[in-house]
Amino acid sequence: MRLTLQPHPDWPGDAVTGIEAEALRTARGELELCYSVTGAVDELLMPPFTQSVRTDGLWRHTCFEAFLRAPQSDAYYELNLAPSSQWAAYHFDSYRDGMRIADIPAIAIAASTNGGRYEMRAGLDLTALDLPTEAPWRLGLSAVIEQRDGRKSFWALAHPRGQADFHHEDCFARQLPAAEPL
Repeated sequence: MRLTLQPHPDWPGDAVTGIEAEALRTARGELELCYSVTGAVDELLMPPFTQSVRTDGLWRHTCFEAFLRAPQSDAYYELNLAPSSQWAAYHFDSYRDGMRIADIPAIAIAASTNGGRYEMRAGLDLTALDLPTEAPWRLGLSAVIEQRDGRKSFWALAHPRGQADFHHEDCFARQLPAAEPL
């Protein structure tokens, strides 16, 4: 599923001209994500690639995010993926309430830059999460993009009115179909 992220109208930035994302559920219980950023990528503040470890606070700088929720549930998961290959996963009982670390194995992240395009790919094993394997999930994809001059832009499939808030119901804008059985 290829999707286009929209800039927040109050914080669009000027270095990025577009962000596309792909999300795919595999029959093995994995989620494959790809984010493609186009524009003046050399103007973006990208942390250097390092050891892939769980790290909090990634959303304070350039970070790609995915939000997953089962149908008819208030509980959801937030996944943060940094260009450095650091990552985080959280579980919430409801809108910004009951936050705790989600127990998932290490996340494989790869990144590349080619001219005016930056691409990050991530593979996540979600079998330990409390999400139904046979049902579609509600999906929110987003990105915080920091430019070298410190300005940030906020991108998502959809934005609520007012402040950028990727946890908001409006941001769970797509349905991610169940994987086809092997």
